Amino acid sequence: MCLLKILVNCALPYANGPLHLGHIAGAYLGADIFVRYHRMVGDDVLFISGSDEYGTPITITADKLKKSPQEVADFYHQDHEETFRALGIEFDIFSRTTYPEHHATVAEFLDEFQRKGYLSEGTMVSAYCPVDQRFLPDRYVHGTCPYCGFKDARGGPVR
Repeated sequence: MCLLKILVNCALPYANGPLHLGHIAGAYLGADIFVRYHRMVGDDVLFISGSDEYGTPITITADKLKKSPQEVADFYHQDHEETFRALGIEFDIFSRTTYPEHHATVAEFLDEFQRKGYLSEGTMVSAYCPVDQRFLPDRYVHGTCPYCGFKDARGGPVR
């Protein structure tokens, strides 16, 4: 008989490099032990995670390797799956943020947030590189701060 229905959703690691001991000990090992215990006592547990395939860390790795962000994400998603398998950590679902199901779920949340008035439209200032023809994440902006003159500043414009 099922005593409890439990959802365990672990952090989604960026698909930009291999998992290391800090990832495993900090996010997955404890959750895996928790899941195993609750399954052992008869609880119904859904254990999920996946690869975060968006964000600056992946772009930085792709630039360094001269590959596309998707190539990097594909490689490290598979690497993460193999690492978890080798450690005996078994998710019921190990997904990807690029999967259509993920997009649909996020769209549902955003629609609901919009309907309830939790979202508002705004503008922001962002650095743009005319050579690469793209907006630059903060980590790509490096130079002298226009406000205080610090020579080794990182980050984009603030207004």
